[in-house]
Amino acid sequence: MRSYTMASQSDRLSKVTHGLPRLIEIFDTRKSFAKNMIIYLKAEYNTKEKARDIANTIKESRIADIILSDSIDLAENSIELELDNESDRDITKSVIEKYIKEAEISSRGRKITIKPKKENIKNLRKLKTKAMRLHIRGIQSIDNVVVIKDNEDWIIQTTGSNLKKVFQIDGVDIHRTTTNDIYQVLEVLGIEAARNMILRETLNTLGEQGLDVDVRHILLLADMMSFDGTVKDIGRYGVSGKKSSVLARANFEETKKHLINASFSGETDRLDGIIENIIVGQIAPVGTGMVKLGIDMEKMKALARKK
Repeated sequence: MRSYTMASQSDRLSKVTHGLPRLIEIFDTRKSFAKNMIIYLKAEYNTKEKARDIANTIKESRIADIILSDSIDLAENSIELELDNESDRDITKSVIEKYIKEAEISSRGRKITIKPKKENIKNLRKLKTKAMRLHIRGIQSIDNVVVIKDNEDWIIQTTGSNLKKVFQIDGVDIHRTTTNDIYQVLEVLGIEAARNMILRETLNTLGEQGLDVDVRHILLLADMMSFDGTVKDIGRYGVSGKKSSVLARANFEETKKHLINASFSGETDRLDGIIENIIVGQIAPVGTGMVKLGIDMEKMKALARKK
């Protein structure tokens, strides 16, 4: 069974989110979205055949992927699975026995029979669905793989992402392999790598749309999202929703909630920032607003008399 596909450059990018939706994913630090990876190989593995072998190793296979047919025998109150290859029988049986405790598992030839200990026809379909989703081989969350040629490199494009497990595969170049999942980068490589990923992904997305934004603006955003060692979104539950100023929080979203909560807790706004000072109509204490001028009138009169 082939688990890889030869594809063009456009096919490679067909499931990658672009434009505004991608910016929303980045700044909302979403955990659920279309995840993918671009896996580069070390020089000694950079061939078409070895790339195919690694792709086959990476792609996740569930029981549903290795069977020819499945059926429910209502008379015997059992589920029967017919495998594509008899060589998969033992591993399939052991996986089912590990995760399905409430049934008797038997096998013969290419067939595996699952018979629940309690006769309950209603749960047969649920039990079959559970069995079909069980993981057999490969890396979990890697649903599909595509092997393509990119200049001098044979690379593997995946649907789904599991950076930690992919890094453990022999032949994978961990210095160039990337994922679009910020949380996996944070877990495996740390907060600095996550901060750099926010910066790189944002600049790439803006560049694809022909937008030229000063990198210092993006650096400021990336720093704000990651300065305390975790990744926070730019929203009501992240950076904007946790500002020290009551008025700054109320200015963004959920105005009534912030003002009511602040009044209940007796919170004080020191008006140290720009937003809250603009709201109350006074100069913010930054830049020239931090300078206070004083005039000594006696000295001014003395200077005037000398002239």
